[in-house]
Amino acid sequence: MFKTLKNIWRVEELRKRIIFTLFVLIIFRIGSFVPVPGVNKDVFTQTNQAGNELFGLLNTFSGGALSQFSIFALSIFPYITSSIIVQLLSMDVIPKFAEWNKQGEHGKKQLAQITRYGTVILGLIQAFAMSVGFNRMYGAEMVPGATFIDYVVIAIVLTAGTSFLMWLGEQITERGIGNGISIIIFAGIAAGIPMHIRTTIESNFIQDGQVFMNTLKGLIILLILILIITGVVFIQQGIRKIPVQYAKRVVGNKMYGGQNTHIPLKINGAGVIPVIFAMSLLQFPVILASFWGHMSWAKWITANLAYDSQLGMVLYVLMIIGFTFFYTFVQMNPNQMADNMKKNGGYVPGIRPGKATEKYLTRVMTRLTMTGALFLAVISVLPVFFGSLAGLPRTVQIGGTSLLIVVGVALDTMK
Repeated sequence: MFKTLKNIWRVEELRKRIIFTLFVLIIFRIGSFVPVPGVNKDVFTQTNQAGNELFGLLNTFSGGALSQFSIFALSIFPYITSSIIVQLLSMDVIPKFAEWNKQGEHGKKQLAQITRYGTVILGLIQAFAMSVGFNRMYGAEMVPGATFIDYVVIAIVLTAGTSFLMWLGEQITERGIGNGISIIIFAGIAAGIPMHIRTTIESNFIQDGQVFMNTLKGLIILLILILIITGVVFIQQGIRKIPVQYAKRVVGNKMYGGQNTHIPLKINGAGVIPVIFAMSLLQFPVILASFWGHMSWAKWITANLAYDSQLGMVLYVLMIIGFTFFYTFVQMNPNQMADNMKKNGGYVPGIRPGKATEKYLTRVMTRLTMTGALFLAVISVLPVFFGSLAGLPRTVQIGGTSLLIVVGVALDTMK
């Protein structure tokens, strides 16, 4: 491993990309501490613990920017939500989007532009609701004497911060290493690790004078972390190779084809995207409801749609499974793969080209995807379940999801 890292720095192009990525991440961390103008940060900081309990995962993804109510408080979540909406609309809901989705690189650029516009619109709505809601929650002390213009200014600043993060992510994708958006989320989670450790130590999980029990609990947590990392690596790296043969073709005086290859189908082709999507959508109504906490409907949403409630956990699992299938089949369409193989004279041994090949690929992908989806759901839910039984703080209970994302992004980046 050390030899590999040493060789990386010898390649000039790769070295420049790594340095550029690190530079962008430094900018991201600095921006996480730049306060929004017009906000009384002291009021927000005094209720920091309550805010962490309520917005645990969102604060984790933003690297603590939400608890600071900085310009990056919204993090990249409006972009994630916009991406989900655009991808759903591309599934023959809006004909123009579906047409762009089939046009290759040009179509992707058009959809990416729509996603950016959607990010700004969703960012403005979410930022305005967040500024009004937080000010109500803290008795109008967060923004003293707030007017409509004050809320608009705060919303514009927060939306600008999200747009800047989106741009930074695109720059990392283009000029750095890995997927930029995933790298930013990775950096936010990694930056919150010390906070999670401190929260665990300060909680009732660690008891004074109980050295043996505290040590045993620490070893159990360490063992669970190792098992999660091992499982994530095993599933993320696992593939099934579908053999493909190409018939020989004579074009003019040259012969083409006649070679054997394979289609690598991953057990979890969607990566950690379904987990991010599911948590984003599940937490969105909870966040909005928390701003009207005195209302009966808001209390019901907060109590029943939280990720550690029974209904919330069931919805969380169902959304992870649904998004895993959706994202996998969007990335690798069996119909398109079967058509491309048929056009190029390829076939799966023992399977007729065309419709039969499509059905075969669909059946194999469904089985693999279900395995990967159930694994993602188990890794995301079990830490919450056992953490709740053990009395861990809610911000630490989401460690399984965070660890899943960190390891998944690290593996994708290494490739």
